[in-house]
Amino acid sequence: MEDFVDLKRSRRAVLKLSAASATTLLSSGAGAQESTSARNESEVRAPVLTGLSIEVNGKLEHLEVDTRTTLLDLLREHLEFTGTKKGCDHGQCGACTVIVNGRRINSCLTLAVMQQGASVTTIEGLGTPANLHPMQAAFVKHDGYQCGYCTPGQICSAVAVLDEIKHGVPSHVTADLTVHPRATPAELRESMSGNICRCGAYSNIAVAIAEVAGSRA
Repeated sequence: MEDFVDLKRSRRAVLKLSAASATTLLSSGAGAQESTSARNESEVRAPVLTGLSIEVNGKLEHLEVDTRTTLLDLLREHLEFTGTKKGCDHGQCGACTVIVNGRRINSCLTLAVMQQGASVTTIEGLGTPANLHPMQAAFVKHDGYQCGYCTPGQICSAVAVLDEIKHGVPSHVTADLTVHPRATPAELRESMSGNICRCGAYSNIAVAIAEVAGSRA
């Protein structure tokens, strides 16, 4: 009987010792993981700065920027061109559209350092309150906005769309790729489909773009 009790006590002692050892190992392992994670996070967050020369609205800018900075944040936070809006920040709404080297892009999807030496035009570079760009004037005339948040991207995109059509760039609805595309309502709507207006001012936007397209025909 005494041998059985001693054996039972020994088993209990072994189990307790094993549990204590496992807890110690887990704690030390978790501590090591947290230390490694913190170290890695610190390394990831360490900024890497680089020189950037970029022309924005006709003015050459020389800056030192974090290599992770998007073109959108460069324009808004560094150069204070806040007309360009941050909407979804995932390239899905078009609010951040600007014109780079004559082509429209979503500025939230490109790093600023990728545009070294580029020429960027934002809504501020298209016109001024005293001297509106024809597209800006058409949006005002036809009430092509409501809250106005998407409007800068809509206008930049519309200006670029007409230039694309002028240079023969087709869209998904272009019926004959051997024929120069025309600024038809269907062509314009398809080409502008990447710019979302949450207020639903699409009809007025389409009329404004069509008017400018017609004046250039």
